Amino acid sequence: MSILELVLHASLVVQLVMAILVLLSLMSWWHIFSKYFTVSKAAKASELFEDRFWSGSDLNALFEQTKRGHSVGMEKIFIAGFSEFLKLRQKGGMELSDVMEGTRRAMRAACQRELDWLDKHTSFLASVGSVSPYIGLFGTVWGIMHAFRGLANVGQATLATVAPGIAEALVATAIGLFAAIPATVAYNRFAHDVDALANRFDTFIEEFSNILQRQAR
Repeated sequence: MSILELVLHASLVVQLVMAILVLLSLMSWWHIFSKYFTVSKAAKASELFEDRFWSGSDLNALFEQTKRGHSVGMEKIFIAGFSEFLKLRQKGGMELSDVMEGTRRAMRAACQRELDWLDKHTSFLASVGSVSPYIGLFGTVWGIMHAFRGLANVGQATLATVAPGIAEALVATAIGLFAAIPATVAYNRFAHDVDALANRFDTFIEEFSNILQRQAR
C-alpha cells in the first residue's frame, strides 16, 4: 500500500492528526525560509556597515548616508545612538557622563528592538519541534487502538489483518517527525545566529560609545 492509501484508509481521528501535523509543517517551513532571509539580511548589512564604519569615514557623513537608506541591524543602532548623542550635546549644560549614558540607553533600546525582530517566530519553531512528535504519537496510539478494536469482528487475527491498521497509524508518527526535525534544526541554527549578532551589537555599542566619548572631550 502507498502512503496516500494508508492516509485515506486511516480513521477520522488519525486523519485529523495528520492534517494538523501537515499544517504545522507547512507553517514552520514558511517561517524557516522567512527567518533565513531576515537573519541573513541583517548579518550581511551589519558586516557591510562595519566595513564602512571602520574605514575612517566621517561620522556625520556616515550618519546622513545611513539615515537616508533602509537601515537594519547595526545601522539602526548607530542611527539611534548618534542622533541621541547629537540631541543631548545640543541641549548644553549636561555632563559628558549623562550624555554618554543617554546615548547608550538609546543604542540598547534600538539593539533590543532589532533582536526582538530577528527572534520573532523562532518560539513557534521550538514549539513545533517539541510538540509534533507527541501529536503524531497520539495519532499512532489512537490508530492502533482502532485497529485492535476492529479485530473483535474478525474470527481469526493474522498479520495480514493487523498490519494495514498499524501501518496507517504509524504514518502519523512519521509525519510528526517530518514536522519536528526541520523545525528543531532551524530553531537551533537561528538561535545561534541571533546570539552571534547580539554579541556583535554589544561590541559595537561599547566601541562606538568610546569613540563618541573621545570626540566629546
